[in-house]
Amino acid sequence: MKSIRVLLSLITRDNDYQREQASVAEATAQRLGIGLQVVYADSDAIGQTKQILSAINAAATDRPDAVIAEPVGTGMLGVASAAADNGIGWIVLNREADYLVPLRQRSSVPIGSIECDNTEVGRIQGRQFAALLPAGGTILYIEGPSTDVTKQRRAGLDATLPPNIRILPGWGKWTEESGYEVVASRLQLQGPTPPNVGLIGCQNDAMAMGARRAVETLTSAQQRAQWMKVPFTGVDGVPTSGQVWVQQRRLAATVVTPALTGVALELLAKAIATSTPMPERTLTRATSYPSIDELRERVAAETARV
Repeated sequence: MKSIRVLLSLITRDNDYQREQASVAEATAQRLGIGLQVVYADSDAIGQTKQILSAINAAATDRPDAVIAEPVGTGMLGVASAAADNGIGWIVLNREADYLVPLRQRSSVPIGSIECDNTEVGRIQGRQFAALLPAGGTILYIEGPSTDVTKQRRAGLDATLPPNIRILPGWGKWTEESGYEVVASRLQLQGPTPPNVGLIGCQNDAMAMGARRAVETLTSAQQRAQWMKVPFTGVDGVPTSGQVWVQQRRLAATVVTPALTGVALELLAKAIATSTPMPERTLTRATSYPSIDELRERVAAETARV
């Protein structure tokens, strides 16, 4: 059987989870003997569409056998249809895609979605926030752009957040710089007064580290010391970054969301090798890092020392 060729389209190079997606894909592709090309959309939905369509419309000898895409914006129905019409498999990451059922009915190529259970990610964040702020308070919560992932994480958070915790929303772009900008703007507006939030929670680790950097760059030592007492949390929990930042106490907690690309390549290779359909939708499981019980114990210990 000829080597499978796959195009992997990711959102950006500018956060650790996207880089982990690429790294896991490359290792899995090498193990499975898959030819892999990774491209980045630089957070540009139109640019991403053009990138993928260019590969789909290439000469037959140069086309990929399948596209794995994590969309910047919508689920990319038009691009998915073009792929299927050209005999190219389509796997969408981290998006709900209602169009998959009719697309699977009219095409024999592998078509499906791989998602983390992002509603559960939000639920876990709600439990983390409750553990970190047992007496309640206000959280500056930095969400990603308006996508399914962002909405599902917020819905899960709202479902588990205790009534004594209030959310003050902010919006970033999944990048460290955007997290920095949200918090830097708030610090500028607030001036020298003490923090009006008890926690800064973010929908990914990159934005959380950007938020922390904004605090670290405060010129007033007193103001900086006050804000550095505020915990920062994120999501992604990449072993070499997010989990390390928790171990270093730079983040109070994260939510581990496993890279999806390895699962996607495994399912794709199996579907092609066995000539059977891949699952329409596959969900992966998120976990709290550290565990909720560990967070409660840590907060209790810190409170007892005061």
